[in-house]
Amino acid sequence: MRIILLGPPGSGKGTQAQLLVERYGIVQLSTGEMLRAAVAAGTPVGLKAKEIMASGGLVPDDVVVGIISDRIDQPDAKNGFILDGFPRTVPQAEALDELLRQKHLKLDAVIELRVNESALLSRVETRVAQMRERGEEVRLDDTPEVLTKRLASYRSQTEPLIHYYSERRKLSTIDGMMAIDEVTRAVHRQLLALGAVEPKTHGKGTAKGTSKSAAKAAPAKKGAAKAKTAKKSAKTAKKPAKSAKKAAKKGAKKAVKKTAKKTVKKAAKKTAGKAVKKAAKKAAKKVTKKRAKR
Repeated sequence: MRIILLGPPGSGKGTQAQLLVERYGIVQLSTGEMLRAAVAAGTPVGLKAKEIMASGGLVPDDVVVGIISDRIDQPDAKNGFILDGFPRTVPQAEALDELLRQKHLKLDAVIELRVNESALLSRVETRVAQMRERGEEVRLDDTPEVLTKRLASYRSQTEPLIHYYSERRKLSTIDGMMAIDEVTRAVHRQLLALGAVEPKTHGKGTAKGTSKSAAKAAPAKKGAAKAKTAKKSAKTAKKPAKSAKKAAKKGAKKAVKKTAKKTVKKAAKKTAGKAVKKAAKKAAKKVTKKRAKR
């Protein structure tokens, strides 16, 4: 799954990206985070980006595209990624399309989080005040002054992307002013509608759902196994029955043969006895007749 999140600064792209990462087991590619890491490390790119970011400007395309290209090639991005904060301009979107084409990858969805700018300024002011109260360091690009400049940049440079992706039938717009969980549900519905995720796909964050489905499938599997065993038993039981039938048939045949043999033997014995007796009687009669003649 490869997704782009669009929206002005403070629209909640980072929050939604993190929730998508947890749910689907994909990685978040935030150019802002990568650039801030470079600033913190004091790298040449970081030092160059520091000045631009502090004034609310945009980092050059060649730097950003290079970062994205290297990051996509890493093993953890194999299952998919979310681009947060990139592309910001139409030329960047074209460069990304070319990059994905070269890597034989497809962009699944572009989600726009639409928000009210005056509400955003109020939100940032509240966040900055809370951070200062807690003694936390406020990001250079997270002040009402810088945000005003960034919103102006977004309107002039990034809003054309809405038309760019809309023409390519990749764009889905969601009300970013809703509660976080409502926005999350709306994003999931859009991803389902676009075919970016399968129904009942939960990723890493919902192993429980997978277990539940597996448990539900278990009785059916068990039943099938039982039926198979019963069939096997019936087949096994059939074998002795067949053997018994065969043996009975064989036994009956043998018995008939034996009886017939016995009957024949008995009849032969009887006939022989009768013949002997008759012959003896005839011989005795002859002898008697001979004696009488004398």
